[in-house]
Amino acid sequence: MPLLSDVIAALENLWPAERAESWDAVGTVVGDPDQEVGRVLFAVDPVQEIVDEAVKLGADLLVTHHPLYLRGTTTVAASTFKGRVVHTLIKNDIALHVAHTNADTADPGVSDALAGALDLRVVRPLVPDPTDPNGCRGLGRVCELDHPLTVREFAARAAERLPATAQGIRVAGDPEAQVRTVAVSGGSGDSLFDAVRAAGVDAFLTADLRHHPASEFTADRAHSPIALLDAAHWATEWPWCELAAAQLDEISDRHGWGLRVHVSKTVTDPWTAHAASARPSPAATLPGSASRAPSSTSDTGAPN
Repeated sequence: MPLLSDVIAALENLWPAERAESWDAVGTVVGDPDQEVGRVLFAVDPVQEIVDEAVKLGADLLVTHHPLYLRGTTTVAASTFKGRVVHTLIKNDIALHVAHTNADTADPGVSDALAGALDLRVVRPLVPDPTDPNGCRGLGRVCELDHPLTVREFAARAAERLPATAQGIRVAGDPEAQVRTVAVSGGSGDSLFDAVRAAGVDAFLTADLRHHPASEFTADRAHSPIALLDAAHWATEWPWCELAAAQLDEISDRHGWGLRVHVSKTVTDPWTAHAASARPSPAATLPGSASRAPSSTSDTGAPN
């Protein structure tokens, strides 16, 4: 069996730490470089549920997309939930390695896996990495469909192909508009709106779209209408786990390591239920264009 240092070197070759954003926290969090590795588990989140799964599986290495300590810490006490993760990993000789924004911009990376899950053909990065002479690395991907779909049909494809979550797929835009080109970005994507406009695509699928940026984007009539499809953060990044596992499998075969590589199917999206409103919209209940503030006993209305 290979040593952890051998496997980490291979992972660092796929996702070099120097390509991560300056604010990010990637690399090996827990682990003895001299320990042997026979079984590896890939997951999106380094949460206790995933660590317990790694223990049950008998994994020697857990590779996650999200960092455990993104903003640093002053304690790893087991009385804290992240500290308990660290204690569980060390007690069971399980290493933890993180590939985050360095996996986002990789070729192939998180958005390539997302495009593949949606059966899209990748054309180019949405935001190219200026240090890549081949023009293949970067944030997000600009893609083409094999045949045009309506926004409604494309949303249905996303709901079918991505892992199921309580949120599902939210849509902003004309459901019957034609979609031929799509920008995708795994994880939070509303910081990429300018690049999406410049790409001239018909739709943008990402996650964590906020009210005000999405409202301003859809109200911008200076550009052609671009539909927004908002999926769950975890669901847009989980396909990368399968891609990354396949990459490590290929490396293991090439080196004769005999690694057993697994992908967690545990849903760690924090949202667990979705209740659709059964109440009519205010426009349907108020006369004309009048507006009315809710009474002190009403549970309607929402803060900005």
